Amino acid sequence: MEPVRALLDTTAVPADRGGVGRYVDNLIPALVRAGVDVRTVCQLSDRDHYERLSAQPAVAVGPALQRRPIRLAWEQTGLIGVARKVGADLVHSPHYTHPVLSGLPQVVTLHDATFFTDAHVHGRFKAPFFRTATRLALRRADCCVVASQASADELVAAAHADPAQLQVAHHGVDMTVFAPPSADAVAAVRSRLGLREGRGWVAFLGTLEPRKNVGALVRGWVAAVKDRTDPPALVLAGGSGWDTTLDAVIADVPSNLTVMRPGYLPLELLSGLLGGAEVVAYPSLGEGFGLPVLEAMACGAAVLTTRRLALAEVGGDAVAYTETDAESIAGALRALLDDPHERARLGAAGLARAAGFTWDACAAAHVRAYERAMAA
Repeated sequence: MEPVRALLDTTAVPADRGGVGRYVDNLIPALVRAGVDVRTVCQLSDRDHYERLSAQPAVAVGPALQRRPIRLAWEQTGLIGVARKVGADLVHSPHYTHPVLSGLPQVVTLHDATFFTDAHVHGRFKAPFFRTATRLALRRADCCVVASQASADELVAAAHADPAQLQVAHHGVDMTVFAPPSADAVAAVRSRLGLREGRGWVAFLGTLEPRKNVGALVRGWVAAVKDRTDPPALVLAGGSGWDTTLDAVIADVPSNLTVMRPGYLPLELLSGLLGGAEVVAYPSLGEGFGLPVLEAMACGAAVLTTRRLALAEVGGDAVAYTETDAESIAGALRALLDDPHERARLGAAGLARAAGFTWDACAAAHVRAYERAMAA
């Protein structure tokens, strides 16, 4: 029997290789290991990258598709032509939007349901756009992949999705990349950040947007550490989002405390950032999965997060939890900073739990989605 030939449309994957990029980059080789004949269509700058991942020629499109309106128009026509050109059995659109009339089985990945449940934490135009794209995918795609059961349940409740159309595929973590760091790896992060030897830090990794609740984290961290003799710095790693209040919150931080915003850090520094932190804090208001939490667990970090949407599904009993307000974050963070034994216990528990989230298992769930789509 010939393997399924799946065309993955990666043209919407951002250059920073954050959450969506990490998902696609790890899924493709895992699908190949699972026996799927993976073909990709991508931005011209990514062609070599995806050819390495899939071990197949990639179809590259011009730079004009970097503009969202042009890409969306091309998706409805040009993507169908690429699918026919490569002889695809199905089309997988890994980021919400898809060609409405492709003539082929279609699988669409819907990363979370917060555009329905927490629209206020998204941009003015972003939430309506992604709600529309999600509803269209739920109506027209043959199968929709979601990263957690929590997201599936929310889509059923908020968007009236048919549960039979949804395939849960937990993300995985590459434990050759995200692992307890060596002393040299931690030293490299110290050097990059300019932190002296012996100075601790609390780490956050993610886009600095309202949904991540970074303002409350900053205020909670200030309350937790302001009276300490040698307070840990707060490192906010990740791209700038549209949180217009964060600058003002940081401006109010006392002068004896240090907040660092290094932007995107290279992948090779992330294990040192996360595993070298005293605590990794991720007090999000809601996640479709919460990949930074899993990656921090794989690095042996003590993680503090919330129970919103999928985060408890990922963290289980291997992380510490807080409510989302600054006072609660301060109390939970203070307790962890005061208890090295609990931090060590959480680090070991997180490492063990993270080992159960693999990209091969994620790919196997995608194969089931592909089979369901083709059967439909």
